[in-house]
Amino acid sequence: VQLQESGPGLVKPSQTLSLTCTVSGESITTKYYYWSWIRQPPGKGLEWMGSIAYSGNTYYNPSLKSRTSISRDTSKNQFTLQLSSVTPEGTAMYYCARARVVVTTTPDDSWGQGTQVTVSS
Repeated sequence: VQLQESGPGLVKPSQTLSLTCTVSGESITTKYYYWSWIRQPPGKGLEWMGSIAYSGNTYYNPSLKSRTSISRDTSKNQFTLQLSSVTPEGTAMYYCARARVVVTTTPDDSWGQGTQVTVSS
């Protein structure tokens, strides 16, 4: 499987960050995988943000739940992250990943390469 993140590298504070993960080599509806977003701010550890299951069910990190939405387009084999009301603390490398569990922060060959997002005016 291959995953590729895409989206703007610069977002202004208070705006909504939107990233797309394009998946090849595996359908995002295949049982029993979870498709996740993880981020890593500079100098900090990996933080699981949320996941969308093969069924379409979604799961979110409680600390981000009020601002996070994950959706999917099965016709394009893509899933999307939206994070609203971003602040400079949202500056991070953002990864998409496939896993057999809801929460994952262990990089392996089912992760994308990551995309850098900077929140700044």
